[in-house]
Amino acid sequence: MQFTAAQIAILLNGKVEGSAEASVSSFGKIEEAQEGQLTFLANPKYEEFLYSTNASIAIINEAYELRQPVKPTLIRVPDAYTAFALLLSKYQEMATQQLKGIQQPCYIASSARIAGDVYVGAFAYIGENVRIGEGSKIFPHAFIGDNVTIGRNCIIHPSVKIYHDCELGNHVTIHAGTVIGSDGFGFAPQADGSFKKVPQIGNVVIEDNVEIGANTTIDRATMGSTCIKSGAKLDNLIQIAHNVEVGNSTVIAAQAGVSGSTKIGSNVMIGGQAGLVGHIQIADGSKINAQSGVSKTLKEPYSAVTGSPAADYTSALRSQAVFRNLPQLEKRITELENIIKQLLTLQPDSILKERED
Repeated sequence: MQFTAAQIAILLNGKVEGSAEASVSSFGKIEEAQEGQLTFLANPKYEEFLYSTNASIAIINEAYELRQPVKPTLIRVPDAYTAFALLLSKYQEMATQQLKGIQQPCYIASSARIAGDVYVGAFAYIGENVRIGEGSKIFPHAFIGDNVTIGRNCIIHPSVKIYHDCELGNHVTIHAGTVIGSDGFGFAPQADGSFKKVPQIGNVVIEDNVEIGANTTIDRATMGSTCIKSGAKLDNLIQIAHNVEVGNSTVIAAQAGVSGSTKIGSNVMIGGQAGLVGHIQIADGSKINAQSGVSKTLKEPYSAVTGSPAADYTSALRSQAVFRNLPQLEKRITELENIIKQLLTLQPDSILKERED
């Protein structure tokens, strides 16, 4: 597929500087791009490569001021990073649109209802009473359990497992190896020291425009639903426990874990390897730094925490600074103690008299 600068500018609502007929057929990083490729500049750290890149077209911010002439045709947009992401999405959509029909061998229950334009890859399993909306793609080796609902234009990548009764909205993407609806970790301690399993009879509800990375697990609720709300983005290797609620447009980085029944608000940002205990609430807009351990409710919206146990971000940084200076502070205190001892040795009577006065 080949596109001109003029065509790309129309799609991005951008302004062309240079040859509108310059064309590209692929993408490249700004430091490596060659002729016939499109690139972008958003991070100032890569600014120098704009003047040496061999790319045919480059997307840049409309406010950027050139320091010298450049080789590629430029397309100026309000936000180069967002524009480039949109372009990649469109490119990916065009590539996946070619996937249609049902490959064999695969199993589709007679009671399943699959809309037109759906792709089902080889060795996929689709259970009883499953509903799959128009334009969705079910890749090979995916497992879709009984009574699962999948909306329009969803992408279920290879080896994804979606257990029975779970519900997916529209434009949901789930990457390879992820498990949706496995049992929550519920065991009742017994008098003899053993544990009795508590049946997990709820489900998982994933709303519209959610993306979930590879090898993530989202447990079904004990009762009711574990819920991932619209626009949330989950990275690879995340554990979401039973009855958790992840709010609208919240993002969670890799290897984070959220314990049961915790409610996370909207627009929250959770760093990698962070851990949240169960039965707490995280206020809207909270920022949880990587490797933080959150052991209590965060009530203040748009606040930031770090550390384990997690504390206010600014206070924690100050405490860390003091901690790093402890050896120097110890040395200074020792020096002051020595000075005081010397003064007491040299003038003990006068010092004692001053104390009495």
